[in-house]
Amino acid sequence: MPGAYVALEGGHVVEARGRAPGTSCGELVFTTAYTGYEESLTDPSYEEQVLTFSYPLIGNYGVREERFESDRVHPRAVVARELTDDVAEWLESEGVPAVDHLDTRDLVGGIREEGAMKCGIAVGDDVTPEDALAELERCPGMSDHRDIGAQVTVREREIHLGEDDGPTVALVDCGAKGSIIDSLVERGAEVHVLPYDATPNDVDRVDPDVLFVSNGPGDPANFEAAQRLVETYAGELPLAGICLGQQIVARALGGTTEKMDFGHRGVNQPVRDLESGKVVMTTQNHGYTVAEPGDLEVTQVNVNDDTPEGLESDELNVITRQYHPEANPGPHDTLGFFDDVLSMAPRKRLVAAD
Repeated sequence: MPGAYVALEGGHVVEARGRAPGTSCGELVFTTAYTGYEESLTDPSYEEQVLTFSYPLIGNYGVREERFESDRVHPRAVVARELTDDVAEWLESEGVPAVDHLDTRDLVGGIREEGAMKCGIAVGDDVTPEDALAELERCPGMSDHRDIGAQVTVREREIHLGEDDGPTVALVDCGAKGSIIDSLVERGAEVHVLPYDATPNDVDRVDPDVLFVSNGPGDPANFEAAQRLVETYAGELPLAGICLGQQIVARALGGTTEKMDFGHRGVNQPVRDLESGKVVMTTQNHGYTVAEPGDLEVTQVNVNDDTPEGLESDELNVITRQYHPEANPGPHDTLGFFDDVLSMAPRKRLVAAD
Protein backbone atom coordinates (compact mmCIF):
# COMPACT_ATOMS: atom_id res chain seq x y z
CA MET A 1 0.00 0.00 0.00
CA PRO A 2 1.25 3.55 -0.70
CA GLY A 3 2.17 5.86 2.13
CA ALA A 4 -0.11 8.65 3.34
CA TYR A 5 0.05 11.72 5.55
CA VAL A 6 -2.67 14.01 6.92
CA ALA A 7 -1.47 17.48 7.99
CA LEU A 8 -3.78 19.20 10.47
CA GLU A 9 -4.19 22.92 11.04
CA GLY A 10 -1.57 23.83 13.60
CA GLY A 11 1.11 21.68 11.94
CA HIS A 12 0.54 18.21 13.41
CA VAL A 13 0.98 15.43 10.84
CA VAL A 14 -0.69 12.01 11.14
CA GLU A 15 0.67 9.01 9.26
CA ALA A 16 -1.85 6.66 7.63
CA ARG A 17 -2.24 3.98 4.98
CA GLY A 18 -2.92 5.18 1.46
CA ARG A 19 -5.96 3.70 -0.29
CA ALA A 20 -6.43 6.09 -3.23
CA PRO A 21 -3.49 8.21 -4.45
CA GLY A 22 -3.28 11.95 -4.83
CA THR A 23 -2.86 15.22 -2.96
CA SER A 24 -5.61 17.52 -1.78
CA CYS A 25 -6.81 19.83 0.95
CA GLY A 26 -10.04 21.00 2.52
CA GLU A 27 -11.93 21.56 5.73
CA LEU A 28 -11.69 18.44 7.90
CA VAL A 29 -15.15 17.39 9.16
CA PHE A 30 -16.72 14.19 10.45
CA THR A 31 -19.98 12.33 10.09
CA THR A 32 -21.44 9.98 12.69
CA ALA A 33 -23.47 8.05 10.08
CA TYR A 34 -22.80 4.31 10.13
CA THR A 35 -24.59 3.59 6.84
CA GLY A 36 -25.16 5.62 3.71
CA TYR A 37 -21.54 6.19 2.78
CA GLU A 38 -22.45 6.21 -0.92
CA GLU A 39 -25.03 8.97 -0.36
CA SER A 40 -22.67 10.96 1.86
CA LEU A 41 -19.78 10.79 -0.59
CA THR A 42 -21.98 12.02 -3.46
CA ASP A 43 -23.69 14.76 -1.43
CA PRO A 44 -22.74 18.16 -2.95
CA SER A 45 -22.81 19.71 0.54
CA TYR A 46 -19.41 18.09 1.15
CA GLU A 47 -17.73 20.10 -1.62
CA GLU A 48 -14.30 21.46 -0.55
CA GLN A 49 -14.28 19.33 2.62
CA VAL A 50 -12.31 16.30 3.76
CA LEU A 51 -14.81 13.79 5.12
CA THR A 52 -13.89 11.65 8.12
CA PHE A 53 -16.14 8.70 8.92
CA SER A 54 -16.39 8.08 12.65
CA TYR A 55 -17.85 4.59 12.10
CA PRO A 56 -14.87 2.21 11.88
CA LEU A 57 -15.69 0.17 8.76
CA ILE A 58 -16.82 1.86 5.55
CA GLY A 59 -17.85 -0.18 2.52
CA ASN A 60 -19.28 -3.37 4.00
CA TYR A 61 -22.23 -3.45 1.54
CA GLY A 62 -20.42 -2.43 -1.61
CA VAL A 63 -20.97 0.49 -3.98
CA ARG A 64 -24.17 0.86 -6.01
CA GLU A 65 -24.74 3.77 -8.36
CA GLU A 66 -28.49 3.87 -7.74
CA ARG A 67 -27.75 5.18 -4.25
CA PHE A 68 -25.74 8.17 -5.50
CA GLU A 69 -27.07 11.67 -4.76
CA SER A 70 -25.18 13.28 -7.66
CA ASP A 71 -22.93 12.28 -10.53
CA ARG A 72 -19.62 12.42 -8.66
CA VAL A 73 -17.82 12.25 -5.31
CA HIS A 74 -17.71 15.69 -3.67
CA PRO A 75 -15.33 15.57 -0.67
CA ARG A 76 -11.80 16.54 -1.62
CA ALA A 77 -10.47 13.52 0.28
CA VAL A 78 -11.76 10.71 2.52
CA VAL A 79 -10.53 9.47 5.91
CA ALA A 80 -11.67 6.29 7.68
CA ARG A 81 -10.46 3.72 10.19
CA GLU A 82 -10.82 1.10 7.48
CA LEU A 83 -12.09 1.28 3.90
CA THR A 84 -13.05 -1.81 1.94
CA ASP A 85 -11.43 -2.39 -1.44
CA ASP A 86 -14.73 -1.59 -3.20
CA VAL A 87 -14.86 1.92 -1.79
CA ALA A 88 -11.12 2.52 -2.18
CA GLU A 89 -11.26 1.52 -5.85
CA TRP A 90 -14.30 3.75 -6.41
CA LEU A 91 -12.54 6.73 -4.85
CA GLU A 92 -9.41 6.07 -6.90
CA SER A 93 -11.50 5.98 -10.08
CA GLU A 94 -12.96 9.35 -9.08
CA GLY A 95 -9.51 10.84 -8.44
CA VAL A 96 -10.28 11.41 -4.75
CA PRO A 97 -7.42 10.68 -2.31
CA ALA A 98 -8.32 8.32 0.54
CA VAL A 99 -6.55 7.08 3.66
CA ASP A 100 -7.28 4.62 6.46
CA HIS A 101 -5.52 2.76 9.30
CA LEU A 102 -5.36 5.82 11.55
CA ASP A 103 -7.13 6.65 14.81
CA THR A 104 -10.32 8.34 13.65
CA ARG A 105 -11.51 8.55 17.27
CA ASP A 106 -8.62 10.89 17.99
CA LEU A 107 -9.36 12.95 14.85
CA VAL A 108 -13.05 13.29 15.72
CA GLY A 109 -12.19 14.21 19.32
CA GLY A 110 -9.83 16.89 18.05
CA ILE A 111 -12.49 18.36 15.74
CA ARG A 112 -15.01 18.44 18.59
CA GLU A 113 -12.53 20.21 20.87
CA GLU A 114 -10.93 22.59 18.36
CA GLY A 115 -13.60 22.87 15.66
CA ALA A 116 -13.56 21.99 11.98
CA MET A 117 -10.07 22.72 10.70
CA LYS A 118 -8.07 22.93 7.50
CA CYS A 119 -6.06 19.90 6.51
CA GLY A 120 -3.77 18.70 3.75
CA ILE A 121 -3.48 15.12 2.49
CA ALA A 122 -0.78 13.41 0.45
CA VAL A 123 -1.03 9.79 -0.71
CA GLY A 124 1.46 7.95 -2.91
CA ASP A 125 4.57 5.81 -3.08
CA ASP A 126 6.99 8.68 -2.59
CA VAL A 127 5.03 11.22 -0.54
CA THR A 128 6.45 12.87 2.57
CA PRO A 129 4.96 14.78 5.50
CA GLU A 130 6.14 17.95 3.77
CA ASP A 131 3.83 17.19 0.84
CA ALA A 132 0.82 17.13 3.17
CA LEU A 133 2.00 20.31 4.89
CA ALA A 134 2.30 22.02 1.50
CA GLU A 135 -1.34 21.11 0.78
CA LEU A 136 -2.36 22.50 4.17
CA GLU A 137 -0.49 25.73 3.46
CA ARG A 138 -2.50 26.38 0.28
CA CYS A 139 -5.87 25.45 1.82
CA PRO A 140 -8.46 28.29 1.93
CA GLY A 141 -11.14 28.56 4.61
CA MET A 142 -14.71 27.56 3.75
CA SER A 143 -15.96 31.15 3.71
CA ASP A 144 -13.19 32.03 1.25
CA HIS A 145 -14.82 29.84 -1.42
CA ARG A 146 -16.79 32.78 -2.81
CA ASP A 147 -18.20 30.99 -5.84
CA ILE A 148 -18.57 27.48 -4.49
CA GLY A 149 -22.11 27.32 -5.87
CA ALA A 150 -20.73 27.25 -9.41
CA GLN A 151 -18.97 23.96 -8.60
CA VAL A 152 -22.15 22.09 -7.68
CA THR A 153 -25.05 23.62 -9.60
CA VAL A 154 -26.70 22.73 -12.89
CA ARG A 155 -25.44 24.76 -15.85
CA GLU A 156 -28.89 25.36 -17.31
CA ARG A 157 -32.48 24.69 -16.37
CA GLU A 158 -33.54 21.07 -15.99
CA ILE A 159 -37.18 19.93 -15.83
CA HIS A 160 -38.41 16.89 -13.89
CA LEU A 161 -42.05 15.94 -14.41
CA GLY A 162 -44.30 14.28 -11.87
CA GLU A 163 -47.02 11.87 -12.94
CA ASP A 164 -49.85 14.06 -11.64
CA ASP A 165 -50.82 17.58 -12.65
CA GLY A 166 -49.24 18.95 -9.51
CA PRO A 167 -47.79 22.34 -8.63
CA THR A 168 -44.77 23.82 -10.39
CA VAL A 169 -41.67 24.23 -8.23
CA ALA A 170 -38.71 26.44 -9.13
CA LEU A 171 -35.82 24.79 -7.27
CA VAL A 172 -32.70 26.94 -6.95
CA ASP A 173 -29.85 24.43 -7.15
CA CYS A 174 -27.17 25.47 -4.68
CA GLY A 175 -25.96 21.86 -4.54
CA ALA A 176 -29.20 19.88 -4.36
CA LYS A 177 -29.23 16.19 -3.49
CA GLY A 178 -31.03 14.13 -6.10
CA SER A 179 -33.41 12.70 -3.52
CA ILE A 180 -34.79 16.18 -2.78
CA ILE A 181 -35.87 16.50 -6.39
CA ASP A 182 -37.19 12.92 -6.32
CA SER A 183 -39.23 13.63 -3.17
CA LEU A 184 -41.03 16.49 -4.92
CA VAL A 185 -41.53 14.63 -8.21
CA GLU A 186 -42.92 11.58 -6.39
CA ARG A 187 -45.64 13.86 -5.03
CA GLY A 188 -46.64 14.95 -8.51
CA ALA A 189 -44.73 18.23 -8.70
CA GLU A 190 -43.20 19.62 -11.89
CA VAL A 191 -39.73 20.63 -10.74
CA HIS A 192 -37.68 23.18 -12.67
CA VAL A 193 -34.10 23.04 -11.39
CA LEU A 194 -32.43 26.43 -11.87
CA PRO A 195 -28.74 27.38 -11.52
CA TYR A 196 -27.63 28.82 -8.18
CA ASP A 197 -27.22 32.27 -9.79
CA ALA A 198 -30.67 32.34 -11.41
CA THR A 199 -32.28 35.76 -11.87
CA PRO A 200 -35.87 36.88 -11.26
CA ASN A 201 -36.37 36.69 -15.04
CA ASP A 202 -35.39 33.01 -14.93
CA VAL A 203 -37.95 32.39 -12.20
CA ASP A 204 -40.64 34.36 -14.03
CA ARG A 205 -40.17 32.18 -17.12
CA VAL A 206 -41.02 29.14 -14.99
CA ASP A 207 -44.07 30.86 -13.46
CA PRO A 208 -43.82 28.61 -10.37
CA ASP A 209 -46.27 27.97 -7.56
CA VAL A 210 -43.40 27.55 -5.07
CA LEU A 211 -39.82 28.84 -4.90
CA PHE A 212 -37.53 26.29 -3.24
CA VAL A 213 -33.89 26.92 -2.21
CA SER A 214 -31.84 23.72 -1.94
CA ASN A 215 -29.10 22.47 0.31
CA GLY A 216 -25.48 23.05 -0.65
CA PRO A 217 -21.93 23.65 0.56
CA GLY A 218 -20.17 26.61 2.10
CA ASP A 219 -21.08 29.94 3.64
CA PRO A 220 -24.62 31.16 2.91
CA ALA A 221 -23.27 34.72 2.69
CA ASN A 222 -21.66 33.73 -0.63
CA PHE A 223 -25.01 32.87 -2.29
CA GLU A 224 -26.06 36.43 -3.01
CA ALA A 225 -28.11 35.67 -6.14
CA ALA A 226 -30.29 33.14 -4.31
CA GLN A 227 -30.76 35.61 -1.48
CA ARG A 228 -31.92 38.26 -3.96
CA LEU A 229 -34.50 35.81 -5.33
CA VAL A 230 -35.94 35.31 -1.87
CA GLU A 231 -36.02 39.08 -1.29
CA THR A 232 -37.78 39.55 -4.63
CA TYR A 233 -40.50 36.94 -4.16
CA ALA A 234 -41.09 37.04 -0.39
CA GLY A 235 -44.80 37.64 0.14
CA GLU A 236 -45.59 36.93 -3.52
CA LEU A 237 -44.64 33.25 -3.84
CA PRO A 238 -44.58 30.50 -1.22
CA LEU A 239 -40.98 29.94 -0.19
CA ALA A 240 -39.24 26.81 1.08
CA GLY A 241 -35.67 25.83 1.86
CA ILE A 242 -33.56 22.95 3.15
CA CYS A 243 -30.24 23.23 5.02
CA LEU A 244 -28.24 25.96 3.23
CA GLY A 245 -31.61 26.99 1.81
CA GLN A 246 -32.91 27.75 5.31
CA GLN A 247 -29.87 29.92 5.98
CA ILE A 248 -30.26 31.81 2.69
CA VAL A 249 -33.98 32.42 3.30
CA ALA A 250 -33.29 33.66 6.83
CA ARG A 251 -30.58 36.08 5.64
CA ALA A 252 -32.90 37.44 2.95
CA LEU A 253 -35.62 38.11 5.51
CA GLY A 254 -33.58 40.05 8.03
CA GLY A 255 -31.81 37.20 9.82
CA THR A 256 -28.15 36.39 10.35
CA THR A 257 -26.01 33.26 10.09
CA GLU A 258 -22.81 32.08 11.73
CA LYS A 259 -20.24 29.30 11.41
CA MET A 260 -20.57 26.46 13.91
CA ASP A 261 -17.62 24.94 15.75
CA PHE A 262 -17.92 21.54 14.11
CA GLY A 263 -21.41 21.44 12.63
CA HIS A 264 -24.01 18.68 12.50
CA ARG A 265 -23.25 15.73 10.23
CA GLY A 266 -24.92 12.38 10.64
CA VAL A 267 -28.25 10.56 10.70
CA ASN A 268 -29.12 10.73 14.39
CA GLN A 269 -29.65 14.42 15.16
CA PRO A 270 -32.68 14.90 17.48
CA VAL A 271 -35.03 17.79 16.67
CA ARG A 272 -37.88 19.05 18.86
CA ASP A 273 -41.00 20.71 17.48
CA LEU A 274 -41.79 23.63 19.78
CA GLU A 275 -45.56 23.48 19.29
CA SER A 276 -46.16 19.75 19.71
CA GLY A 277 -43.13 18.89 21.84
CA LYS A 278 -42.50 15.90 19.59
CA VAL A 279 -38.89 14.85 18.97
CA VAL A 280 -37.85 13.33 15.64
CA MET A 281 -34.52 11.95 14.46
CA THR A 282 -33.04 13.67 11.44
CA THR A 283 -30.26 13.53 8.86
CA GLN A 284 -28.01 16.60 8.81
CA ASN A 285 -24.96 17.95 7.02
CA HIS A 286 -24.09 21.59 7.72
CA GLY A 287 -21.35 23.73 9.21
CA TYR A 288 -23.26 27.03 9.32
CA THR A 289 -26.50 27.86 11.12
CA VAL A 290 -29.07 30.60 11.56
CA ALA A 291 -28.10 32.87 14.46
CA GLU A 292 -31.08 35.26 14.32
CA PRO A 293 -34.24 34.36 12.36
CA GLY A 294 -35.22 37.88 11.27
CA ASP A 295 -38.86 37.99 10.14
CA LEU A 296 -39.30 34.25 10.63
CA GLU A 297 -40.42 32.27 13.67
CA VAL A 298 -38.29 29.44 15.04
CA THR A 299 -40.59 26.40 15.16
CA GLN A 300 -38.09 23.57 15.70
CA VAL A 301 -34.76 23.35 17.55
CA ASN A 302 -31.91 20.88 17.90
CA VAL A 303 -32.21 19.03 21.20
CA ASN A 304 -28.44 19.01 21.73
CA ASP A 305 -27.63 22.70 21.24
CA ASP A 306 -30.91 24.60 20.60
CA THR A 307 -29.86 25.75 17.12
CA PRO A 308 -32.83 26.53 14.82
CA GLU A 309 -34.00 23.51 12.83
CA GLY A 310 -37.24 24.90 11.45
CA LEU A 311 -38.35 28.42 10.47
CA GLU A 312 -41.80 29.50 9.33
CA SER A 313 -43.96 32.53 8.57
CA ASP A 314 -47.69 32.27 7.94
CA GLU A 315 -47.78 35.87 6.76
CA LEU A 316 -45.03 35.40 4.17
CA ASN A 317 -45.93 31.76 3.39
CA VAL A 318 -42.44 30.45 4.25
CA ILE A 319 -41.35 27.06 5.60
CA THR A 320 -37.74 25.89 5.95
CA ARG A 321 -35.80 23.08 7.59
CA GLN A 322 -32.14 22.93 8.59
CA TYR A 323 -32.06 19.12 8.43
CA HIS A 324 -32.62 16.90 5.38
CA PRO A 325 -36.23 15.62 5.38
CA GLU A 326 -35.54 13.41 2.37
CA ALA A 327 -33.02 11.42 4.48
CA ASN A 328 -31.08 9.09 2.11
CA PRO A 329 -29.46 8.01 4.30
CA GLY A 330 -31.29 8.23 7.57
CA PRO A 331 -34.68 8.07 9.30
CA HIS A 332 -37.89 8.90 7.43
CA ASP A 333 -39.49 10.77 10.35
CA THR A 334 -39.78 14.06 8.47
CA LEU A 335 -40.78 13.15 4.90
CA GLY A 336 -44.05 15.00 5.48
CA PHE A 337 -42.16 18.26 4.99
CA PHE A 338 -42.51 17.87 1.22
CA ASP A 339 -46.28 17.50 1.54
CA ASP A 340 -46.32 20.68 3.63
CA VAL A 341 -44.31 22.53 0.97
CA LEU A 342 -46.58 21.50 -1.89
CA SER A 343 -49.68 22.29 0.14
CA MET A 344 -48.60 25.95 0.08
CA ALA A 345 -49.03 26.08 -3.70
CA PRO A 346 -52.13 28.06 -4.74
CA ARG A 347 -53.31 25.37 -7.18
CA LYS A 348 -52.99 22.68 -4.55
CA ARG A 349 -55.06 24.71 -2.12
CA LEU A 350 -57.77 25.21 -4.75
CA VAL A 351 -57.89 21.47 -5.43
CA ALA A 352 -58.14 20.76 -1.72
CA ALA A 353 -60.93 23.32 -1.35
CA ASP A 354 -62.92 21.68 -4.17
